[in-house]
Amino acid sequence: MAAPAVAVRAVAWLLLWEAAGFTCSPATTFNNTHFVSGIRATCSEIILRQEVLKDGFHRDLLTKVKFGESIEDLQTCRLLIKQYIPTGLFVDPYELASLRERNITEAVMVSENFNIEAPNYLSKESEVLIYARQDSQCIDCFQAFLPVHYRYHQPHIKDGETFIVVHNPDLLMYCDQEFPVLKCWAQSEVTAPCTLNSKDICQWNNMKYKSVYKNLTLQVPVGLTIHTSLVCSVTLLISILCSTLILVAVFKYGHFSL
Repeated sequence: MAAPAVAVRAVAWLLLWEAAGFTCSPATTFNNTHFVSGIRATCSEIILRQEVLKDGFHRDLLTKVKFGESIEDLQTCRLLIKQYIPTGLFVDPYELASLRERNITEAVMVSENFNIEAPNYLSKESEVLIYARQDSQCIDCFQAFLPVHYRYHQPHIKDGETFIVVHNPDLLMYCDQEFPVLKCWAQSEVTAPCTLNSKDICQWNNMKYKSVYKNLTLQVPVGLTIHTSLVCSVTLLISILCSTLILVAVFKYGHFSL
C-alpha cells in the first residue's frame, strides 16, 4: 500500500510543478543562459557622465564616456561629442583656438554669427563639436573638456537666481573597421569632419547611451529690479570720481608741449 501511495503523490507533485511552469529541460536552460549572456556581451551599455568643474561665471564642462565592455582595437575608433550650448551659456571661439594650439582640447564652434557679448535673452543656442580623447587610465573610456561661461541675465523681481539646463549631447562614433557591438549602439548616421583639422567628411554613427544624469542644471545668481536705481547711482558716482582723478593726475603730472 505504501508504494502506490508514494507513486501517486509523486505524480501529483509533477503535475503541480508543470502547471506552475517551473519545469524545464537541461537543453532549454542552457540555450536560455547562452542567449541572455550573448545579449549582455553584444549589447552592453555606453555610460556617459557630465559634470561642471570650478566655481563662478567661468566653468569647465567635463564629459566622460565609458563602454560597458572592452572592445578590441578600440584605438581605431574616434569619438565625437556634439554639445548643445543653451542661451544662458557661451563658448569663446578665440579661447578654443588657443586651447587647440596648446593641445589641451580639440573643440570647434559649429554655429556662425555667434556673439559672445550678448545677454542670454538676445542670444541663440549654439553647437560645439568636441573630439574626445581616450583616457590613459581606462582602456575603454573617452573624455572631453570644454570651457563654458555664463551670460548676463535680466534682473528678477523677487528671486535672485536662475537656472540653466544643459541637455545631454549627441554621441558620434567612427571606427576604421566594423565591430558587431556597434550594431547595438548605432541609431543613425551623421556626416561630420573626420578629424579636427581635416576637410574630409566621414559617416559617423549616432550612438545610444545611458546618461548618469538626465540633464545638468546650473544655478546662476542674477540681480534684482529693486536695486536698479541704487546700482545706477553708485556706478555713475564712481565713474565721475574715477574720471576726475584721472584728469587731475594728467594735468598735475603730464607734460604738454605746444
